[in-house]
Amino acid sequence: MGVRKLPQGQCRYTGEVFESLYHAYGNDVLRTAYYYLGEKQKAEDVCQEVFIRLLTYGGDIAEGKERAWLLKVTINCCRDLWRSSWVRRVVLGAPQMELIADPSDPIARREESEMLSKAIGNLAPQFRETVLLYYYDNLTIQEIAEVLNISAGTVASRLARGRSKLEAALKEEEAGA
Repeated sequence: MGVRKLPQGQCRYTGEVFESLYHAYGNDVLRTAYYYLGEKQKAEDVCQEVFIRLLTYGGDIAEGKERAWLLKVTINCCRDLWRSSWVRRVVLGAPQMELIADPSDPIARREESEMLSKAIGNLAPQFRETVLLYYYDNLTIQEIAEVLNISAGTVASRLARGRSKLEAALKEEEAGA
């Protein structure tokens, strides 16, 4: 899945094809960016950047691998944003993302969702992105391996360690409550 800029006018993802990809995967891209960054506006900016890159660089995507490519670009854009000097100076140290609870949820379920969201947000990035891609984007271990350019064994290991860390964090939270 190499990414190379196309000569102007040669993107196969234009018009109806682009629109269908946006409708099919736009929410996945936005959700992944939101869970990664914790801010709606930044997630929307990343979503826009991802689809601009699809228009600009999208010619080398293997057919049927569009979703994996879009999620890989999403994660890379989120990483780039976090690595930027502005984010390191201004945003680091800001409170962790908080889940905006659905008012129709029962209170107990809402509190569980908030605890889980906070615990996921506190995971190290490699565990957080693996857990999010597996549970929130419903990717298989092999698909996650392709998105992150790592082996399936590494994905399985990160997923197991991420689950373990989540379990420990949730037990600690319950004990402190």
